Amino acid sequence: MQNNIFSTLFVGQNLIKLPAVDSTNNYLKNLVSNSEPLPEGTVIMAEDQFAGRGQQQNSWHAEPGKNLTFSILLRPFFLPIGKQFLVNMTVSVAINNALSGLGINGACIKWPNDIYFFDQKLGGVLIENSLVGSVIKTAVIGIGINVNQTNFGQLLPRRATSISQILQEDVNLDRLLIEICSQIEYVYLQLKAGKYAEIRESYLKKLYRIGIPAKYRSGTDVWEGTIKGISDAGLLQLEKDGSLQEFNFKEIEFIIS
Repeated sequence: MQNNIFSTLFVGQNLIKLPAVDSTNNYLKNLVSNSEPLPEGTVIMAEDQFAGRGQQQNSWHAEPGKNLTFSILLRPFFLPIGKQFLVNMTVSVAINNALSGLGINGACIKWPNDIYFFDQKLGGVLIENSLVGSVIKTAVIGIGINVNQTNFGQLLPRRATSISQILQEDVNLDRLLIEICSQIEYVYLQLKAGKYAEIRESYLKKLYRIGIPAKYRSGTDVWEGTIKGISDAGLLQLEKDGSLQEFNFKEIEFIIS
């Protein structure tokens, strides 16, 4: 459905709200493959996402009606395939901008694309790119933000939080969606203009644990290292035993006490 509440140029101008869906990313990917071409910036929002996914097929579950679970369609065909991780950086920076606008100090980006409040998880992003030759044809961006949920069960004691817990008040989901989409469009247009260095700098400024010695696990080994940066391919760069090493997704685990 078309919507008139967004002041954006394209992100959110085609908004589809669903009462429940297994995964907004799956729903959007099916629309892209099975229907007429969707406009860039199409947003699929669900009150209840009962089979949401995180990175590497991790499950993501949000209490129905209390959080933001939505997906956005972008077409970053202008971006070299070797710089795909800049889409990740763009979305993560935009979400942090929106959180800062709410007055949330302490929000940060836990590599590769979790949203944290100090040491607690506040949200996450799942980006699924479709490549054709040397072009990124589509990017389906799934976003989950803990907004008004206060009970995260016994599996996540002290490990998750929500915006309402931080601000001590409930937050209007529609207004927050509008602000996040506005920020995504703003930073995405910077990406389109080739402002890669500015986006990378903003990402690194908000990167969880950057420059701080901390414990990590790779395989069965636990060791102390210091995050130094992110490679063009999105690998985490850590200084370990005096040398710089790079780690891909799932090759390293953050140890959080």
